[in-house]
Amino acid sequence: MESMDQCLQPALQLRQEQQLYRFRQMLESSQQVRVKQGKRTLLNFCSNDYLGLAAHPEVKQAAQDAIKKYGMGSGSSHLICGHHLQHHLLEEELAAFTNRDRALVFSTGFMANLGTITALVDKQDAVFEDKLNHASLLDGGLASGAKFRRFPHLNYKRLDQLLNESNTRRKLVVSDSVFSMDGDQSGANTLVEICEKHQAWLMLDDAHGFGVLGDSGAGYAEQEQLSQSQLPILMATFGKALGTFGAFVAGSEILIETLVQQARSYIYTTGLPPAIACATRESLRLIIAEPERRQKLNKLIRYFKDQAKHFALPLMLSDTPIQPILVGDAVKSMHMANSLKEKGIWVTAIRPPTVAKGSSRLRVTLSAEHEFSDIDQLMQLLTEEFKA
Repeated sequence: MESMDQCLQPALQLRQEQQLYRFRQMLESSQQVRVKQGKRTLLNFCSNDYLGLAAHPEVKQAAQDAIKKYGMGSGSSHLICGHHLQHHLLEEELAAFTNRDRALVFSTGFMANLGTITALVDKQDAVFEDKLNHASLLDGGLASGAKFRRFPHLNYKRLDQLLNESNTRRKLVVSDSVFSMDGDQSGANTLVEICEKHQAWLMLDDAHGFGVLGDSGAGYAEQEQLSQSQLPILMATFGKALGTFGAFVAGSEILIETLVQQARSYIYTTGLPPAIACATRESLRLIIAEPERRQKLNKLIRYFKDQAKHFALPLMLSDTPIQPILVGDAVKSMHMANSLKEKGIWVTAIRPPTVAKGSSRLRVTLSAEHEFSDIDQLMQLLTEEFKA
């Protein structure tokens, strides 16, 4: 009989042979546009720190002050003795910022999505998801036990057909607002119209839109002017534009109380450290007080797209900080990423199974801390790679 290691080894070896093996890249500095890795300093184009808040002095100071006052760990789950005043204040501020009745803080985005979906639907129901949804949304749908249906990316005609065919007790439609690997956005008006037609509930994951989109940075719902009744379940994370850690779900009083009572990934886990909540509150304050961060980011996005068009790079369609450049072949994408890194530029190669076979890409992400000269440097090297 094979041992566990003997059983697992062939799959690892096959992944290596297919150039699909994943490696952790260790940093020795804070998360910034220039990071230290060993003895090298790299220009970072693969972080989701869209507004440059992860190492912001005031965010760091808020965390340091909170640690001195409250210590590090929360000590327990929220429903025992781990729910802190700072969690409560953050939830109130998030609810006001997103124009929702209430918000609920989760320890991670994955736990927020898993807990929310499994609390709202079960085997009597159906969940409908875009095929390019984040893994946490897909896993939440599968774990719920509900009838699980996926529709082709942004194909809302097919979604309409699937909903029309369904006669389950509840219907939950789930989508990213900004898709993490493509950078494109969902169709808000069409989704709302279809959900209202079929009396389905709509849930959007705004991990990559919150802090970036909308006049005040309140995200995709603000940009598209989606009310709480049109978008009853809004989820977003702190680990991207806010530069901290954790996530939240916002919606009605009844929704949030349902999650407090039934979301297992909220009930049965230790609460977020109060210091993280304090740092996140400071990030939220900066997003509101400094709109120039978003303004600069949008200028950088436009400049990047213009330069990519000028140099005829195979840029995918996106108006967000996520700017994927299609390569196709997984081996070639890894070769290009490694070559760029040797020249001091850090861009991640995204390969299957994260994306479909034949759609491997270099995923460039922009931050408000980048300068136009950084994009010029990147463009020069990218052009050389695609000509090689």
